[in-house]
Amino acid sequence: MNEALTVPPSMDGRDQSNLRGDPITGERYFSREFAQKEWDNLWTKIWHIAGRLADIPEAGDFVVHNFMKESVICVRQDDGSVRAFYNSCAHRGMRMVQGMSSVNSIACPYHGWRYGLDGVLQHAQDAEEDFPQGNPCGKLKLKELRCDSWGGFVWYTMAEDGPGLHEFLDPMPQLYRNYPMDTAVRVAWYRIALNANWKFVTDNFSESYHTRTAHPQVPPWIDQDVDSARHEMWPNGHGRTVQPMRPSLSDRPKEGGNAMFEAILRQWDIDPERYASYEEFALQGWKDLKAAKSRLWKDKGYLHYQNMDEEEITDSPHTVIFPNVTISFLPDNLVFFRSEPHPHDPEKCYFDLWCMAFPVDGQETVDSIMAGPKPLREAEECEHRDFDDGRGIPELAGQIVYQDMELAEGMQAGMHSQGYSDAYLAAQETRVRFFHEVLNDWLEGRRP
Repeated sequence: MNEALTVPPSMDGRDQSNLRGDPITGERYFSREFAQKEWDNLWTKIWHIAGRLADIPEAGDFVVHNFMKESVICVRQDDGSVRAFYNSCAHRGMRMVQGMSSVNSIACPYHGWRYGLDGVLQHAQDAEEDFPQGNPCGKLKLKELRCDSWGGFVWYTMAEDGPGLHEFLDPMPQLYRNYPMDTAVRVAWYRIALNANWKFVTDNFSESYHTRTAHPQVPPWIDQDVDSARHEMWPNGHGRTVQPMRPSLSDRPKEGGNAMFEAILRQWDIDPERYASYEEFALQGWKDLKAAKSRLWKDKGYLHYQNMDEEEITDSPHTVIFPNVTISFLPDNLVFFRSEPHPHDPEKCYFDLWCMAFPVDGQETVDSIMAGPKPLREAEECEHRDFDDGRGIPELAGQIVYQDMELAEGMQAGMHSQGYSDAYLAAQETRVRFFHEVLNDWLEGRRP
């Protein structure tokens, strides 16, 4: 096997002997001193996602990523590469552009300084006659950051040295090499303000123990029973839960039957009435689905299945990329989640939800899983909302991600309680503590 494609062995994400036992104390969710340590030792060192390559297809196209008090421009170059620069004019620091657009040059709205796509200053008012230190044009540049891409995403890091992107992400590029991630269409695009620390989101997506309580609509189509899923984690903090996309045998629909899984089987020419029991319907039906998808994907227009294996076309590896990105890899969808800290208040964060779908021949609408039915086309702009007890995103009510956000403020409040001192975790929540231990390593200068 090609060494570049070899996936290093994972640690058992249910084995608590892989933990040191670092306590998950409340102040790490609200302390300003702790948040400052995160800025100094984590956020300025890791790789961040600025946007998607699909956002900037042509030379001059750019996307701006604002993170806490920093702002970064990622711009497509004439040679097709992407470069990243701090969004700060070399004259007096003015932020120059916002959002996404396309330009021939990057212009400062304050004094009119203009930079090429390569960051080099092209024009300044009175450049030749009024600068005692000499003409700044061709000499001054926007400060550049390291920039790279993976998975159809544009990434950058504020660290001038340290691991490259693929080393930082290891083993994600190898694990997900079969998914044509760059072809996925972003059909829903939200940025939601939450009254909770950013770590609530990573904690939440590092376990499925809450699913039975918080997401009763999930067990009929994803089996998250305690012994059904495979839990994996790697020393650098990344981890995943590989969940069979079949009905749970523990949480059966109260009304009997299972319309959701029945419809999935019929879609792939499998008669759900052929099974003699619910157990056979769930377990053998799942195996029959694997075989049918492997046989019929091309005829039915599911061309993104071409290089995917049986697990990938029927299951859901729900994946956390340390420290703050989660991607649900579903057979026909990618769901991207990200939490980013508020620039001033550690008890607030921004929650990003990007629902992406792989195009299927003849399909005009898709079920985006987290945001409901959507036209199969790129969302034109980001929806900026305040959660506001759900009032800010009424169209997402009842969706899985909405149910998660409903829990955020109560969890944040509980971190202040004298009744809480540390988490008492089930084995299937091992990755929650492991995340905090890897975070501690970064904050204390012991990067994995």
